Amino acid sequence: MGQYFSDTSKNDDCGELTSSFTTYFKMTNTESKIITQEIIDSIELHLTKGNIQGANSVIRDALKNIDNIPINVAITGEFGAGKSSLINALMGVGPEDEGAAEVGVVPTTMRSTPYKHPKIQTLTLWDLPGIGTLNFPPKDYLEKVNFQVYDFFIIVSATRFTKLELDLAKAITFMKKNYYLVRTKVDRDLDNEKKCNPLTFDREKTLHQIRSMYVNTFIENNMDAPQIFMVSNMYLSDYDFPVLMDTLVKDLSAQRRHNFLLSLPNITEPVIDRKCNSMQQAIWLEACKAGLLATLPVVGILRDDVEKLKEKLNHYRVLFGVDDESLEVMAKDSQVPVEQLKKLIKSPYLLETEGETTLGEMFLKYLEKFASATGGPLATGLYFRKTFYLQFLFLDTVTEDAKVLLRQI
Repeated sequence: MGQYFSDTSKNDDCGELTSSFTTYFKMTNTESKIITQEIIDSIELHLTKGNIQGANSVIRDALKNIDNIPINVAITGEFGAGKSSLINALMGVGPEDEGAAEVGVVPTTMRSTPYKHPKIQTLTLWDLPGIGTLNFPPKDYLEKVNFQVYDFFIIVSATRFTKLELDLAKAITFMKKNYYLVRTKVDRDLDNEKKCNPLTFDREKTLHQIRSMYVNTFIENNMDAPQIFMVSNMYLSDYDFPVLMDTLVKDLSAQRRHNFLLSLPNITEPVIDRKCNSMQQAIWLEACKAGLLATLPVVGILRDDVEKLKEKLNHYRVLFGVDDESLEVMAKDSQVPVEQLKKLIKSPYLLETEGETTLGEMFLKYLEKFASATGGPLATGLYFRKTFYLQFLFLDTVTEDAKVLLRQI
């Protein structure tokens, strides 16, 4: 990529970069980092030695791995448990949308069926046939569905955990894979309980009883009870769906964490914030890879920069569900005019007025904000290219737009 620092200032600049890099990733929670500590240490070592080329090479390879590494999630369970609905919820699509998992009243899954996430092409959700439908012992079942491909398993249940599913959980653990037990349709259970016992109905007590039933089943079979995630595929922000997402993100390897996070539906503001934090790390690494400037002259932004910025802004809007297509779907689902939704957000209009003056003013305004932020790169004297600061501005705006729409809808 070429040398970005002069020989006379190389050591000072590398020292600032090393300090800033170390500070930034120390501030980032371990369970949120998108690169491993080994990679962080390697980058810091190169920077300490003044080896900008070496640091850039490590960052480039890490980002390439993050972009390309596949994520395969296996979802299994008995017929009628809500596997297909859970897959659609994870993909952020409706049952009749293009590419959605088929939801029906008769068994629809007799073989492993892959579903590509519509926005994250490296993420594949696999709808596996229920273990009872293939009449195989758990070990043979796992081999039949090619278990080694999957990063983890989600076992879905809507009534009770059967002996076959218990044996499957044992087999998955034996083969050193993670599994997560998801109890679906709890909203229906609560509705039924309330109708049957309107005077004595206790929501928390009912949820506790359902959870205890599963825990006791494991104990009775001499197994350690896992965490039980109680969800409603219809109301994702309720119950344990956000907790399930946090757990999956935490347990995934660092290089798979970024794209999995970006795939999550905007069900709560903390989810949106976590997606933003992950994308901030990616932008920060891209900025380091591209090289750092020792000074920051206030000059115009090139036409090529403007085109790349447009691409980045549109990309962020898609990932955070505030692009035009997502707004149309949101308006239809919520029965709100799309123009009303567009009036609530700012990101579509960030680059409406082209020209150096507009982008320059935008850059300077955000630069002042960024420099004053505690722990930001400028706090240690580090200067990025102008375009990367604008990417941070775009990301902040898109993040706030997603929160505004979530509150509205």
